[in-house]
Amino acid sequence: MNTALHLGLRLSLSPAANRSSHLLLTLLALWFPPLVRADFGVNLQAPASDLAHEIFDLHSTILWICAAIMIVVFVPMFIALVKHRKAAGHQPAKFHDNLKLEIVWTVIPVLILVGMAWPATKLIVAMKDTDQPDLTIKVTGHQWKWEYEYLGDDIRFISNTSTPKAQIDGTEPRGENYLLEVDNPLVVPAGKKIRLVLTSSDVIHTWWVAAFGIKQDAIPGFIRDTWFKVDQPGTYRGQCAELCGVGHGFMPVVVNVVAPVQFAAWKDEQKTRVAAAAANASKTYELAELKAMGEKVYGTYCIACHQETGMGIPGTFPALNGSPIATGDKAAHIDTVLNGKEKTAMAAFGPLLSDLDIAAVVTFERNHWDNKTGDVVQPADIAARRK
Repeated sequence: MNTALHLGLRLSLSPAANRSSHLLLTLLALWFPPLVRADFGVNLQAPASDLAHEIFDLHSTILWICAAIMIVVFVPMFIALVKHRKAAGHQPAKFHDNLKLEIVWTVIPVLILVGMAWPATKLIVAMKDTDQPDLTIKVTGHQWKWEYEYLGDDIRFISNTSTPKAQIDGTEPRGENYLLEVDNPLVVPAGKKIRLVLTSSDVIHTWWVAAFGIKQDAIPGFIRDTWFKVDQPGTYRGQCAELCGVGHGFMPVVVNVVAPVQFAAWKDEQKTRVAAAAANASKTYELAELKAMGEKVYGTYCIACHQETGMGIPGTFPALNGSPIATGDKAAHIDTVLNGKEKTAMAAFGPLLSDLDIAAVVTFERNHWDNKTGDVVQPADIAARRK
């Protein structure tokens, strides 16, 4: 059964019949997977790794076992209910016990459970086998972004959602990858075993890419690990799968799997960018330059809480427009951005952002909206406050 047939049925029937036909097709998808393929929308995502293939196959196998059990148990039961009902004049059989029957209906379920548990246990053990990776990446969850650090290489960056605000506000049509696009995707080489070491800086997050067969919690104060290996280059998308606050829906995962040669070139490019950023941090900037850079930083890291207007969300996130922080002591403002504020939702951005980024966003906040302090914060000022 294909999508065209499904759409034809929906167009030719009344609304009530449409709902019934959709339910029927969904049941067909559950009990007869070969008849209704993944493009129908009720199947699992197409697996991209050997691990995900094994999960998919195990899921299908257990589904068929459950379907067979349902048929073997419920069909005879319903036949007995209809054909041997009291209204038809049947009398119930009278017996006390049957040892052979009790042995049979005990042994058969045990064998079925063992038959399902054996491959499931092997798969779980394989999922936890993170030994001998080709590449290890530390993943840190933050509200509401992912931080990736390539251990052994001087590569570290933040991955934020890049869906345009106009689409989120509904003033523009939603794109194909609405809320599943980021500014800095994770990049890994194809055909290599990638180990992820996960933690969180605030609340529990979950790094989930269904096509890889991975769904791993990132827990504050704990280190968890998982792995994947994808042979086919491409772009794979996922999400945070643990409710983590107001911005939970804006925390996508995007992984670009590239050929090893392309990955080596990408690493060189990242190292060049790191060196350039270090050089830029030693420069002195004008107010207009810092405001322009700071507006971009604010739009990426601050706007979800403090809003475009700088008025925040009353009762949840404080306003910056006219606030004592953004118009008062400059050092206190810098310290708040660097170190966060205890017992509030204000995170510490010192570990996440460069000296230049923090200098730019503090300058922007002190010279935007109704804030006209005229203060200029240089990267050197941030470096001094870090010490």
